[in-house]
Amino acid sequence: MMNRTRATKAAFAYWGARIAPVFDTARHIHIVQLDSGKITGETQTMLLEDFPGQKALRLKSLGIEALICGGISRAMHTVVRSY
Repeated sequence: MMNRTRATKAAFAYWGARIAPVFDTARHIHIVQLDSGKITGETQTMLLEDFPGQKALRLKSLGIEALICGGISRAMHTVVRSY
């Protein structure tokens, strides 16, 4: 039987050359496309949205399934998880 894996997108919120300390105010993300555990693509984009719902919808529209950051407020976490 063939082991089927699916592609995944992860977003790393960053500030300067480091992981952003708090996602709520992060404006930049580095997106990594993973397929079978290997990086198959990378891109960077800006998050210009100011409201938690808008920012969460942006992540969803980009197909992000995992978010890596230094921290996230409880309110933002709830909104991101709901999308």
